[in-house]
Amino acid sequence: MKLPSGAHFSQSWRIHELTRDFRLEDVWALPTPGGPDDFPRLIRMVTSFDDAPRRLSATGLLFGIRKILGNLLGWDEDGDDPMRPSLRERLPEDLRDSPSAVTPAMGSTPLYQLDDEWAAELINRTVHGVIHLGWVPSENGGYRGQMAILVKPNGPLGRGYMAAIMPFRYLIVYPQMLKRIGRKWLSQHADEPSGGRFRLLGHLRGPVDTRRRPFGEGALSGGRRVDTRLGRDRGAHRAPVRAAASTVPDRHA
Repeated sequence: MKLPSGAHFSQSWRIHELTRDFRLEDVWALPTPGGPDDFPRLIRMVTSFDDAPRRLSATGLLFGIRKILGNLLGWDEDGDDPMRPSLRERLPEDLRDSPSAVTPAMGSTPLYQLDDEWAAELINRTVHGVIHLGWVPSENGGYRGQMAILVKPNGPLGRGYMAAIMPFRYLIVYPQMLKRIGRKWLSQHADEPSGGRFRLLGHLRGPVDTRRRPFGEGALSGGRRVDTRLGRDRGAHRAPVRAAASTVPDRHA
């Protein structure tokens, strides 16, 4: 489901520090109901998507045409261009020790990973784009994923490209992508022991008592997440996840 921009900007995410000169293009609620500790599983799922099923779909055809045009016109040349610096240069010190491999499915380079958000960038001659995933409380008392796309078009070519692909994004690309994410998420829950399936059904049916649910190694206190090891409110401080190898495949697109 498409969300208003406030769903992104109302969150106290670190991505806001890095993308003040980017335009928020889209915000989507992902069909991934779960518990407070399921965000790493969403990252593993999204960054390990197999491209094979997509090649047979309308989305795959569009991406194929885009790749051919990009190769012919040099749109996807990146390299070390000072006019298109990576957002990694803007990362504060506490976020620098984060995933640096390239995700195979999206061809993007991860910027950082926290316990409730993950960001990656894609730079080429048309746009500088950012894919942001977050893990937010849902309306029924559980949690779900949220995805935002932020872009900074590179000149007239980039602005023209974004305008040209807009109808295809909303009519074809996003609907198929969300369906695929939902099917994959549910199939993973189906493979879990019965306790995992019952937990998912609880999130789908109605509110749960999140006060009794642990969040990582901390706890929930007064509606805010607290890291019991540091004694700090997670709304003010979040440490990056350092086990990058377990969440991002060590190979290139």
